[in-house]
Amino acid sequence: QVQLVESGGGLVQAGGSLRLSCAASGRTFSSYVMAWFRQAPGKEREFVAAISWTGGTTYYTDSVKGRFTMSRDNAKNTVYLKMNSLKPEDTAVYYCAARRTVVLQISNYDYWGQGTQVTVSS
Repeated sequence: QVQLVESGGGLVQAGGSLRLSCAASGRTFSSYVMAWFRQAPGKEREFVAAISWTGGTTYYTDSVKGRFTMSRDNAKNTVYLKMNSLKPEDTAVYYCAARRTVVLQISNYDYWGQGTQVTVSS
């Protein structure tokens, strides 16, 4: 079992930055592929980014490439999402997710956090 708690959301102006954090419980955190998803009002939840066990490999959806950076600190059981050049269309609830696998993937995650709201004003 893994429990995930996100933090770091808030209100920011377009062009600004935020860093989200996701703290995970459990001794085997380093065995999990981690991901960020988001859900905007009236839309389905969508994949944002994923990171491998070691943090050496990352994958991003096209709309955030070059603006968002995902990282992890296995010693702290924490993953991060640094978001730069934010746009109003990035407004959403952001969720952290985990799956015990060796393959980066954009769906079928087993554990989810409660989400943190990110609002980008124009």
